[in-house]
Amino acid sequence: MTAEPLSAEAVETGLRELPGWRAEGGRVIRIYRLPSHFAAAALAVHIARIQDELGHHSELTLGYDTVRVAVNTHDAGGAITGKDLTLAGRIEAVAPGHGAT
Repeated sequence: MTAEPLSAEAVETGLRELPGWRAEGGRVIRIYRLPSHFAAAALAVHIARIQDELGHHSELTLGYDTVRVAVNTHDAGGAITGKDLTLAGRIEAVAPGHGAT
């Protein structure tokens, strides 16, 4: 079952609920800053677990004290779908617990 691409309006509306997230290049993107490399790595692992639970995976980049998340839906031709906003919302809910800003 494929997800339907969201309109630009629907993406903009969804992102209003996700501070720090933006639409760029057909993806929703967020860069988290963390207090240490260990905290960044722990957030990356937590995100990986959420992605496995949802069966929906992002491009996840671990830096020294940053985690960059970029996601779109390959099954929808690389468009942004509700699956992407759901994943972003789940990540946004756990990130503060890791000290992310």
